[in-house]
Amino acid sequence: MNSAHGHGLDEHPTVLAELAAGRVEYRFDRRSPATVVVFYGGHMRAGLSLGEEVFAEAGCSLLVPSRPGYGSTPVSTGGSAGAFADVTAALCTHLGITEVAAVVGVSGGGPTAVAMAARHPALVQRLILQSAAGPLPWPDRRTRIGAQIVFAPHTERVSWALVHSLVRNAPNASLRMLLRDLTLLPVRDVVAGLRPEDRARLIALFSRMRSGRGFTRDLKELATTGDLAGHAGQVSQPALVIATRQDAAVRFAHAEALAAALPRTELLESRADSHLIWFSPDWPLITEQIHAFLTDGPPGTSQQR
Repeated sequence: MNSAHGHGLDEHPTVLAELAAGRVEYRFDRRSPATVVVFYGGHMRAGLSLGEEVFAEAGCSLLVPSRPGYGSTPVSTGGSAGAFADVTAALCTHLGITEVAAVVGVSGGGPTAVAMAARHPALVQRLILQSAAGPLPWPDRRTRIGAQIVFAPHTERVSWALVHSLVRNAPNASLRMLLRDLTLLPVRDVVAGLRPEDRARLIALFSRMRSGRGFTRDLKELATTGDLAGHAGQVSQPALVIATRQDAAVRFAHAEALAAALPRTELLESRADSHLIWFSPDWPLITEQIHAFLTDGPPGTSQQR
């Protein structure tokens, strides 16, 4: 790993495991027995990273699987959020991981993280959700129809090739285009407010994203919320839900619904301008609270709603 780890600047090496349920691609950065499992959302895979520094700084090992349809994990490995949560628990066993300090769900990876906490309470100690889809229908009809065209398995390669070319040749225009659906604020203001280093990180991240068959699978699964609502009610561990009211991709109502459904949760409001809470001036303060949540006392002592 190079010094850019956690910033999405380089593709990180991944490994394939052949489990009983099928093949799964993953990245495992081993540091200590305490492991954090991260489920990323749409267009992300195990080789990419975003906001992981807080977990590394806490001394945790990091396990990042590619969810079904992303990277080299086939759609057939885990047919639902609950099924892939079970696959990931089996991957933990395969790797000798006996303690998951926290399972983290980012955006569309939220339902899988909730399911893993609910279905494997002896393994998972805490739950952290970042800009995560909750027990509400997602996305809206217009977004769904557009995404089914642009990110369909037979068109996503061309769509992303065009995006990657635009990112290289017209980075400011590409950021405005890509952030437009992620913020409720004027997108020009959001782009103008980015620090130079965050702008560079975002451009690097967008230049490596792909949807594979994963995003259209997500759209189909997240249209129904019954499983997620059921899993949320079964989570016994402390949970930390982080979201911003300026998120146009996953509205703040999702965070509120998660906070209401999870029995022991704290809702932390980010001041981020968009869905991408990691690029907000208050992210350092939020990482301090994440670190405290990970390290303060035994699980169960976290502030309750």
